[in-house]
Amino acid sequence: MTFGDLLEQVGSTGRFQIVHVTLLSIPVFMMASHNLLQNFVAAVPPHFCSAHTNLSRTRLSPEETLLLTVPLDQKGNPKSCQRYVAPQWHLTTRNGTYGSGDNGTANGGLDVDLQGCTDGWSYNMTEMTSTIISEWDLVCDQRSLKQMGQTVYMGGVLVGALLFGIVEWIPTRIRTGVGTITGYCYTVGQLILALIAYFIRDWRWLTLAVSLPFYVFFLIAWWFHESSRWLALSNKPEQAIKNLKSVAKFNGRHEEGEKLTVEMLQESMKKEMSSIQGSYSVLDLFRTPTMRKMTVCLSAVWLSTSFAYYGLSMDLQKFGVDIYLIQVIFGAVDIPAKIIVTVSMSLIGRRQSQMGSLIIAGITILINLLVPYDKQTARTCLAVMGKGCLAASFNCCFLYSGELFPTIIRQNGMGWASMMARVGAMVSPMVLLTADYIPWLPGLIYGGAPILSGVAAMFLPETLGSPLPDTIQDVEDRGSGRISKKPPKETMVLQDTGANLLKPVA
Repeated sequence: MTFGDLLEQVGSTGRFQIVHVTLLSIPVFMMASHNLLQNFVAAVPPHFCSAHTNLSRTRLSPEETLLLTVPLDQKGNPKSCQRYVAPQWHLTTRNGTYGSGDNGTANGGLDVDLQGCTDGWSYNMTEMTSTIISEWDLVCDQRSLKQMGQTVYMGGVLVGALLFGIVEWIPTRIRTGVGTITGYCYTVGQLILALIAYFIRDWRWLTLAVSLPFYVFFLIAWWFHESSRWLALSNKPEQAIKNLKSVAKFNGRHEEGEKLTVEMLQESMKKEMSSIQGSYSVLDLFRTPTMRKMTVCLSAVWLSTSFAYYGLSMDLQKFGVDIYLIQVIFGAVDIPAKIIVTVSMSLIGRRQSQMGSLIIAGITILINLLVPYDKQTARTCLAVMGKGCLAASFNCCFLYSGELFPTIIRQNGMGWASMMARVGAMVSPMVLLTADYIPWLPGLIYGGAPILSGVAAMFLPETLGSPLPDTIQDVEDRGSGRISKKPPKETMVLQDTGANLLKPVA
């Protein structure tokens, strides 16, 4: 008997598990609100240097003040980070007619001196009442702090992923299904964020609105039972048995629960621990040639998927359309994308689906670099297609990786892959800063990374219709062409894949 057998005895898919998964899925709806919150609280409104202080005593209109104070860029818009050292009075006449001035020149093209925004900035807040950008002047020389903030946040997500473990009341045979459900909860959460942000335009109230529910979730969390498996491994068998009996009662199996004893639990955990007594670690992912190649390729796939996903999702303003609308579109596209890739994985295989979703995503991002900025519909359609392919890639990653790693180190392997995804999410915002030097470089990097990782996926073995590997030797035999004699089976069941199936990255 193993712990899984004990779980079956008290009910592995009963009322307790339904309530358990439901209560755990509710916070996932709001998880997207935090991961993507910066699209709204850190939206950059149109801005330009504030007028000279001596102009405050004049009766000039705002348009006249702007003309006297701020030069125009090549597109005829006020520059964001420079103003004239002194007001250019000759650019306007008493009757309100204007002269011409652009690119730091005025009055017939004569060069004039420019300076930074020494008196601060003025913001056009027609879309929002306030953002952290307008509140703290995170523009011009301070604009990198916006991306740094998102990177720090994703660093916290990485730490949380490393510290917190799996929901062990769910049997392994349905963990993939549970992971799919929570993944769709995250997708719906993206739509919820757009709705909340549309009605709450102040960054403080918006942050409060998406954060307060977690205090309710915190109170609900006290209902959850601590994992009996963890308690047993932590030398707390009496509490473990108490929790198992409580689950049995909740599931209507009171008699079966009463049969459980500390001796039965210890015996089941003894056998479970003896099956993994080899003391495997993350290092075993790199010790042998086939495992090393597979881990490196999967690392590239996970990192680039998350990297490009958040590169697209966290820069909505660049498309030049309403950010609330595009947030809804970006969230909704995940639904058909995940359905399509699920069907694709069963029909054409895991490897082809993984390769295709990544390469197509990269190509659409690169094509977008060639589309003129004023072609907003075309740019948006390409971006949505790329975002959908990356969402599909995430869906494929979860299943494919779990089928590639052998049972004895599958949890270590999935943990490593999940960590690489978080690293990709951390690095992604900082790439946007390269646009200050080469405007098209972020798009090139965001598009190139999925294509390269799609090529790396070519070197992974196909797992459709194949048995799950149990040992590292099974993986090495498969890599050398020696086929396992175990009967093939099409399975969506992943053994001990850990929290990564229950914690959607996207």
